[in-house]
Amino acid sequence: MATSRYLLFMKVCFKNLKKFFPDNKIEVIKKFIEYLQSEVSLKKDVYITFTETRDRKMTTGVRAPHHKIYVLAHNRLLIDVLRTLSHEWVHEFQHQRLGLKEKQKTKEIGGPEENMANVLAGIFTKKFQKDHSDFSKELYGE
Repeated sequence: MATSRYLLFMKVCFKNLKKFFPDNKIEVIKKFIEYLQSEVSLKKDVYITFTETRDRKMTTGVRAPHHKIYVLAHNRLLIDVLRTLSHEWVHEFQHQRLGLKEKQKTKEIGGPEENMANVLAGIFTKKFQKDHSDFSKELYGE
């Protein structure tokens, strides 16, 4: 994979990536990360853990302190995993680039931070799948 100019200043560390995804889907995930970084760039390293169960206080994903993102991966379509990843990436962006503090309440349903993450996650996944129609099989398991 070629290094994107957007990834030069930070790195993404994965945990359990190969446990849940074959190589062809890992390629899609890495391309999606490059795309996210080009849209809402982060400055600090991010640690993404893919999980089998809904641990922590999450539905399908959660952003935690110290630049950690947890995403439920077991028995989900890749497109759904990417939408969750995108949502939590936006929350990390809010902390890293927009000055949101760890102690601020951000999980309020209908609150501005949550609405921003929902809207952008939808836009990013739709745009990515449109621009990468060759990934349809991987995204939807077809």
